[in-house]
Amino acid sequence: MNSSLVRMIVVGAALALAGRAQAAGDAAQGKATAERWCATCHVVAPGGRGADVAPNFATIAKRRNDEYLRGFLSRPHPPMPRFELSRQDIDDLVTYIGTQRQ
Repeated sequence: MNSSLVRMIVVGAALALAGRAQAAGDAAQGKATAERWCATCHVVAPGGRGADVAPNFATIAKRRNDEYLRGFLSRPHPPMPRFELSRQDIDDLVTYIGTQRQ
């Protein structure tokens, strides 16, 4: 096997694993984080508690994909407050928000 082909296979495998790692969020933890930090402005669960100041999570889930959400949560924009979220917090929130897609 030539070395270029081997490199392509290794890079492809690494990218596939990285994609899986990004999706490794805990929806239950994401819901807890959302209820603690996000419910001040968003309704975070269908029929759940939260303010109606910003779009509800079900609407966000339908309009935005996981990649967009990860990027947005890693560098929020006003009027959203600047929360210091870890990568795991972001993965958990994105996974939880994704449960509301239909």
